[in-house]
Amino acid sequence: MALWEPEGGSRPVELAVLRQEYADRGLDPADLDPDPIAQVGRWLEAAVAAGVPEPNAMTLATVDAAGAPDARVVLLKGIDPRGFTFFTSYTSTKGEQLAARPSAALVLVWLDLGRQVRVVGPVERLPAEESDAYYASRPRESRLGAWASDQSAVLPGRAPLEERFAAVTARFAGSEPPRPEHWGGYLVRPERVELWQGRPRRLHDRLRYRRGDGAGWIVERLSP
Repeated sequence: MALWEPEGGSRPVELAVLRQEYADRGLDPADLDPDPIAQVGRWLEAAVAAGVPEPNAMTLATVDAAGAPDARVVLLKGIDPRGFTFFTSYTSTKGEQLAARPSAALVLVWLDLGRQVRVVGPVERLPAEESDAYYASRPRESRLGAWASDQSAVLPGRAPLEERFAAVTARFAGSEPPRPEHWGGYLVRPERVELWQGRPRRLHDRLRYRRGDGAGWIVERLSP
């Protein structure tokens, strides 16, 4: 099975033979932090230390009006005892989907370490002051970009976007742009967190945290 048949007689990419054998690095429940959020933080620190590119890139999956899944990659911008945070436009496609169905799934993957994290839980907007603080920490051009882009809206070409950016740049010349009302942060409060560690012979380790009846977490091993 080929990914595509390239023009010009180039060799097609055979997906069936693409395979990665993982190191024999196990995942034992006894070694895990009892709090899955803290454990994900540990793994993220390890990914940063290992030099994994874009270690905080994660897939965010939402549900559209027809009940179909919709996914894209965003950047994880915070981990704290509440859960996981990211920032985007409230009026974007994902923002509208989260307003209608405030639940999401996250996936972080660090291929160099043979690790993956899956998170599922309800989503809520961050308080305005937290969005303000993160917005103020961004590079100036990124802050201006949040004003210039009507995220997910159809554009007739590149030029209108560049023109809007130029207009916004002129508008805030000599001053600090405030956070747009349509832009801010979201918090995903995890109800399930799964850790995946690649192992030889495809006998991978999968350990899932799920909330118990009380305040604690139950850890279960899943078949790979």
